[in-house]
Amino acid sequence: MGVDGNEKNELLKDSRDAAGNKIVQKRISLLVDQGTFQELDAFAKSGDHAAEAVTGFGYINGCPAYLFAQDGETDGGAMSKAQANKIRKIYELALKTGTPVVGIYDSIGGRLAEGGDMLAAYGEILRTSNNLSGVVPQISVVLGPCIGTSALIAAGADFVVMSEKAELTVETSGENSSAEEAEKLGICHILEKTEEDAIQKARELIAALPQNNLEGAPAADLLGDCSAEPLAEGADAYTVISSIADDHTFLELSRNFGASVVTGFARLRGLSAGIVALKDTIDADSCSKAARFVRFCDAFSLPVVTLVNAKGFASLREASKLSSTYSEATTVKVTVVTGESYGPVYIATAGRGANADITMAWASASVSPISPAAAAMFQWNDRLAGSTDPIEDRKRLIEEYKTTQASPLSAAADGYIEDVISPDETRDKVVRQLDMLSGKRVSTLPKKHSNIQL
Repeated sequence: MGVDGNEKNELLKDSRDAAGNKIVQKRISLLVDQGTFQELDAFAKSGDHAAEAVTGFGYINGCPAYLFAQDGETDGGAMSKAQANKIRKIYELALKTGTPVVGIYDSIGGRLAEGGDMLAAYGEILRTSNNLSGVVPQISVVLGPCIGTSALIAAGADFVVMSEKAELTVETSGENSSAEEAEKLGICHILEKTEEDAIQKARELIAALPQNNLEGAPAADLLGDCSAEPLAEGADAYTVISSIADDHTFLELSRNFGASVVTGFARLRGLSAGIVALKDTIDADSCSKAARFVRFCDAFSLPVVTLVNAKGFASLREASKLSSTYSEATTVKVTVVTGESYGPVYIATAGRGANADITMAWASASVSPISPAAAAMFQWNDRLAGSTDPIEDRKRLIEEYKTTQASPLSAAADGYIEDVISPDETRDKVVRQLDMLSGKRVSTLPKKHSNIQL
């Protein structure tokens, strides 16, 4: 005897109620705005059970997004041909519509029983994910194990958010897989203690990003305020950022990787922008961190505000990577020299070599082709002849060089800096420059891409 319509509806209701009690559905409900999630391929099978991932679309902080979430309660979330087909369809829909993709990872690996089909499935997802890179933003939220090829897919996203108990590694043994290790290596951009906090950060992150590479930087409906204290000379990177960004909008990335660079997104009078703050001597990890961040901003036409207070580079190869990135980027670039900016640092990140649209400097800043210590000794060493206190006299010569030859007024007189400002003018000046440059259009030479140090 067949099943009548009422019985079918009851079976459908029971199936949905059972699915709604699963961890994967609760994670999705935390990610998307209430009542907006629409599941796709809900009845797809992998062998004798449901496919090991939930896929669909919804709104996240008011922004449309496609998403997939691996179901660790179904066969350990193991990747299968059926799961791969569901995920690949999400990528294809995202490409057609220009919509961001968020993936929640919780999987023990691949479904080994499927053999070659599993390998082909992984390959298809990697290919489609790579094709989407630079077209729509991709965010990986790792909340459980993510090992082997799945880790390659997750790490290939623009941003990786992890909870403290998650694992991420290509080593099938699971060694060196902790979230803390991934953060230390610069793979994880945001690490949070709980799943709920990690998902909340992903919600904040997607709100700061454009929908795709053809849309402009997102802007808030209302202009944001900044209630920070007025800036003063000698302010550190975080103080400067908090004094130019709208209140409570700065979202830092990779805090524990590349400590001599601070990167993140913020809103400036409602407009979303990337912030890069260079400080001290810029080490190799910091160069790599800043380069990847600027490349992302450039791919999606997000303005980049660079704050420079750095003496030099510690790695030639990585410095070359950062220099190439700034020079090639055609997005809006505004630079403020807040302290020291010598030789390669100025050329690579602030001046014409960086292809900056506008470079400003605090009146107390120091801009020089080489360090003031070396320059003063090279030019004025004869003034130390016969000195009775050469150490103190040398200090005075260096200070004299900094306030005369290395003065930003001198650089401005030669046309290397467009404006010399006081610290408390920084926010207003940067906002005005971003507003005037919002219509920037640049035509580039026809080529596939440049060949930079990697």
